[in-house]
Amino acid sequence: MSDIKKTTIGGQALIEGIMMVGPRRTSIAVRKGDGTIHVEEIKQSERVTFFEKVPFVRGCIRFWKMLVTGTGALMKSAELSEEGAPDVVDETKKEKKKSALDDYLEKHYDLMVIFSAILGILISIGIFILLPNLIVSIASKFMSDELRDASWMSVVLNIVEGILRMLFFFIYLRLSSKIEGIERVWRYHGAEHKTIACYEAGEQLTTANIRKYSRFHPRCGTAFMFIVLAISILIYTIAGAIIGSDSILVNALLRLILIPIICGVSFEILRFVGKHDKNPVCRGLSKPGLWLQKFTTGEPDDAIIEVAIAAMQAVIPENAQDDVW
Repeated sequence: MSDIKKTTIGGQALIEGIMMVGPRRTSIAVRKGDGTIHVEEIKQSERVTFFEKVPFVRGCIRFWKMLVTGTGALMKSAELSEEGAPDVVDETKKEKKKSALDDYLEKHYDLMVIFSAILGILISIGIFILLPNLIVSIASKFMSDELRDASWMSVVLNIVEGILRMLFFFIYLRLSSKIEGIERVWRYHGAEHKTIACYEAGEQLTTANIRKYSRFHPRCGTAFMFIVLAISILIYTIAGAIIGSDSILVNALLRLILIPIICGVSFEILRFVGKHDKNPVCRGLSKPGLWLQKFTTGEPDDAIIEVAIAAMQAVIPENAQDDVW
């Protein structure tokens, strides 16, 4: 076995499929209702802007682009996974008049994808950023003025808020696992990780080889989210000590303004930890993200692994150095 390679290739689990993002190409592979695997390249702009290379700025830009691309791929996979299924074929035989809304959405598909991505961000900000802050802010109003004005109380409140944020995220992961169909999405997520690990190890991409590898991967989006939550505690604590406002509105606006900074810092930490994963400190920082993947990944069967192989093979660059982390 050759030396372990760290690749920039990453992916996302879809409905009965996987999206893989390589240095030159992005593809989706979806198991259709008739059992065949549909592989399709998603056209992406090859132009890389200046800001996409600037540390602490590139993270936000890449996160947004990945979110929009991933949302579109998820919607596409939902359609493809039903193609060829017997019950779906019977339904399509029925004449059904399209509504004006359906017709508009088909003509403005890109707009619908962007709107869905923005809606997803707003919901996430509301649940994981603003709601914990609102709860802590309201609770602080019941404290005595002397206790609330103590210099150390701001730190305590921000730590409690951060703990609530992580608790909400954990509850979200647990509840989403109970939704019908999500368990299979987690198994596709596991197949994505195992396939990337097999590729990084330099082994041939076969179901037998891929099956040996762990479904947990240190450079995963779940790990990134944990870093975001952890860094938010530090940055919001520092900002709270500097601003020192008791206003619920001011504190909420402050958290919104600081989100790009938190995202940018978290991205750089993930890159650093991923590049130095043999360092004991970096390995320690990776452990919480790896632990959370117990709730966002599952062990795939061979049929799911076959889909992951198809998605991976479509994005592997001709030059082996193009995707080095």
